[in-house]
Amino acid sequence: MYKLGKSMVAAALLVAACQPSSKVKQQEEAATDSIVNPIITCRYSADPSARVFNDTLYIYPSHDRDEAQWWDMEDYYVYSTTDMKTFKDEGLVFEPLKQTTWAKRYCWAPDCVEKNGKYYLYFPTDQDHIGVAVGNTPVGPFEDALGKPLISRTSLGVVAPRDYIDPAAFIDDDGTPYLFVGQNALNIIRLNEDMISYEGEPVILDNEKQLPYFFEAIWMHKYKGKYYLSYSTGPHIEGKAPQIGYAMADNIMGPYEYKGIILEPVSSGTNHHSIVKYKGQWYLFYHTSQLALENIPADSPDREFIQWRRSVCAAPLHYNEDGTIQPVTVVE
Repeated sequence: MYKLGKSMVAAALLVAACQPSSKVKQQEEAATDSIVNPIITCRYSADPSARVFNDTLYIYPSHDRDEAQWWDMEDYYVYSTTDMKTFKDEGLVFEPLKQTTWAKRYCWAPDCVEKNGKYYLYFPTDQDHIGVAVGNTPVGPFEDALGKPLISRTSLGVVAPRDYIDPAAFIDDDGTPYLFVGQNALNIIRLNEDMISYEGEPVILDNEKQLPYFFEAIWMHKYKGKYYLSYSTGPHIEGKAPQIGYAMADNIMGPYEYKGIILEPVSSGTNHHSIVKYKGQWYLFYHTSQLALENIPADSPDREFIQWRRSVCAAPLHYNEDGTIQPVTVVE
């Protein structure tokens, strides 16, 4: 299986704007040594959305079923940790195909945020809709909040040249909530305070000027007052499989400036991530098919479906003095 080696830290330091202190080096090494990938092994999981609630880190991934032969996910499980070493299976928390009247298929990458003591799980279905479920705890139970999608490709102002998927929620420092959605076109929706409605039309960012190579898997985070949009590039750069690229801005609506690649292609073919700070250390969460490659014999028919047998992984993330992100290198 993948294990994050100390060479990752050394490689990152080569591109750092300045050398970190010995204390920072010790923190980096401790964070690296605490992770053994994949971090979730009880079932296949992908597209990890990592969130910190009440000093616990929770992961909200999509669920690759053992028998899957496409991205035909059906439900959501949640995992938690307090030390980045052991990850608790919190169990099945929401089944959109059974718990809503409108979702018919394809429960892909979700996200979850907390506001006013409630937890809001945003999820895509049918390649067309974004729904929202609400719960009283980070692990639910979650219930469909509206009885219909929150927003769909047919909603006023939506731009959806491909699938309308991959919701990523963000609550700014002033408490304003946003939802980022889309594939090949990024829609920014300003949510109302109730988190289950919005007013106006989405803001659409210009991919060519602000988010070059944007394909899917958008993620927003903030570091030292700067806004960071990171995303999967798709097979656009030099014919490579999807990578994780990013852009920075001073304002949440942009303009954004593209800064480069955080994560090169991984063994799953797809690339989907999240970035979060936990107990003083920033982390990148992503997925690979490495566990499946080790578990499924080379002559097995299931090797044909390896891209739908993914597992969540994690790595420490580091910034340069100018706020740019150091590329993450994963070694076996």
